[in-house]
Amino acid sequence: MTTQERGRDVVIVEAVRTPVGRRNGSLAGVHPADLLSTALSAVIARSGVDPEAIEQVVGGCVSQVGEQSFNITRTAWLSAGLPLTTAATSVDTQCGSSQQATGLAYSLIASGVVDTAVACGVEAMSRVPIGSNSSRRLGLGVPIPSSYFENYEFTSQFEGAERIAERWGITREDTDHLGLSSQERAAAARAEGRFEPQIVPVEAPVLGEDGESTGDTLTLTQDEGIRDTSLERLATLKPVARDNGVHTAGNSSQISDGASALLMMTASRAEALGLRARARVVDTCLVGVDPVLMLTGPIDATQRLLDRNQLAISDIDTFEINEAFASVVLAWARELGADLDRTNPNGGAIALGHPLGATGGVLLTKALHELERTNGRFGLVSMCCGGGLGTGTLIERL
Repeated sequence: MTTQERGRDVVIVEAVRTPVGRRNGSLAGVHPADLLSTALSAVIARSGVDPEAIEQVVGGCVSQVGEQSFNITRTAWLSAGLPLTTAATSVDTQCGSSQQATGLAYSLIASGVVDTAVACGVEAMSRVPIGSNSSRRLGLGVPIPSSYFENYEFTSQFEGAERIAERWGITREDTDHLGLSSQERAAAARAEGRFEPQIVPVEAPVLGEDGESTGDTLTLTQDEGIRDTSLERLATLKPVARDNGVHTAGNSSQISDGASALLMMTASRAEALGLRARARVVDTCLVGVDPVLMLTGPIDATQRLLDRNQLAISDIDTFEINEAFASVVLAWARELGADLDRTNPNGGAIALGHPLGATGGVLLTKALHELERTNGRFGLVSMCCGGGLGTGTLIERL
């Protein structure tokens, strides 16, 4: 059921993100709670909202262990010096965590539980590596019980991406072309200053070779993952999953650090507070798909949003489909007949990086800013997620 059917329009007032730092790059010295605090403080400051008006914060984070444990969303909110009366929750929907956080914030507002909420996300993969929360070294067992194997084969995301490539006839040349396109689009967007309105600069300690702070600081203002490459260079990279596979480090998402935040509320609340509603959240969804292929969620999520809102694929002005692996985006486009020229127009995770718990918010921020830049109407964001899930959000520029 959409918000129009419920009678409470949910709008986005502000959307920001930090620069995406490369693994062991400029953001490696920043505690993840401080990284998220930076985004939270900025979304409030840029919107001009009184933080006392925010009733709940929902944040996404995947590896909730160590520095990212203990409800990092609440920790980040308090670390920013924001009101202690505002409640906060951290969710794990794998790669789609902050997009699902947005969906949950939307639901809280649309259902009347709250009028104002912040959706956000963070992942500091340099400090808390992927898989840290399920490592055997913790001595806490493994997350998949033997009963699971009675129902499904357990595959890695790398293997899922290769099987998708096989099913949709996607070649190494196809994946390399997408990898190059992502880098070229991101480089052009950065050169033209398209990212500047959405990025919040982050002050970070400079680390020495021993990993300890040198006492100096730097301010990161741009994404670090964008690389100058070519099809010839990409062709020299070795596949990561199979000897004859089609995915390499050049056409798959990068391991990264980053955070994002969106301020959401009812349209009437925004009007009462004198704030400009920049987009309406038309609809959201979370779908389950085959956990063996695992990464086809954007196909089902996109189709559900289109069907439920009586839209055609051609009605969408900009798509942000997470570039976890090139085959995910290519299979999605082939299955639905989507226009790749309108998909990830400013580059995706192959070029910019994929800080797991933050990426959903990053994509929504990019989609909003791109609609405003091009005077588009509808934007659709979708992500594949570990375990066979797909997140989806449909927004309309106001």
